[in-house]
Amino acid sequence: MHSDNNHGKDHGKDNIYASALNDVPQFRFDQQVVDVFPDMIKRSVPGYSTILAGLAQIVERYAQAQTHCYDLGCSLGASLLAMRHRVLAEGVSIVGIDNSAAMIERCRQVVAADASECPVELIHGDILKQEFKPMSVCVLNFTLQFIEPAERLALLKKISAAMVPGGVLLLSEKLHFDDSEHNELMIKLHHNFKRSNGYSELEIAQKREAIEKVLLPESFACHKQRLLDAGFRSADLWFQCFNFSSIIAFK
Repeated sequence: MHSDNNHGKDHGKDNIYASALNDVPQFRFDQQVVDVFPDMIKRSVPGYSTILAGLAQIVERYAQAQTHCYDLGCSLGASLLAMRHRVLAEGVSIVGIDNSAAMIERCRQVVAADASECPVELIHGDILKQEFKPMSVCVLNFTLQFIEPAERLALLKKISAAMVPGGVLLLSEKLHFDDSEHNELMIKLHHNFKRSNGYSELEIAQKREAIEKVLLPESFACHKQRLLDAGFRSADLWFQCFNFSSIIAFK
């Protein structure tokens, strides 16, 4: 887990699904989730800290002078701070966008408590409706999977159009696998990961029911083809643990 673990007095343990719910509502990034988000991510996403560390190294290499770096679906700013601490190029600005008011409000506190001097702009808004400034790095860290599949290509085309030559897109996603046996194994290994981090069978089952209504995973082949269709020259996996992955696409 990254720097946002250290900010905010009321960050607590994720027990949102610890009690039986008569009707499990669909997952939302509301204040209840904000208050436990670092714990939730740490205990739910295998390899998350590795993704942030790798992302920081990639940003250091690819952020270009006088361009912007975007974190789309920035939540509490973990990816944003990972970028901010490693940008070396002159005149780089970082822009974080999230459609959850509760997330952006807490993210402002996290950024304010951070000592880096790289300028950051935070926007509460819909990433599908944003006009992007010239960018050299764009991060979608487990964000695209919450967007309707029919709207994903248009967003990636807008990102690609705003990206300068030599720029990179970092796309972290939960994957679906076409082979049903392999897909089921990856799901079971992920659930074992959550059990090892203290989640009960009830919590795992209820969280799965809540998130399956809004998180729509796709295969790597599907992601790769869409990135190529959007105008990126190549796209490949740079990280995978079970059904959690991160893809790098080059402009």
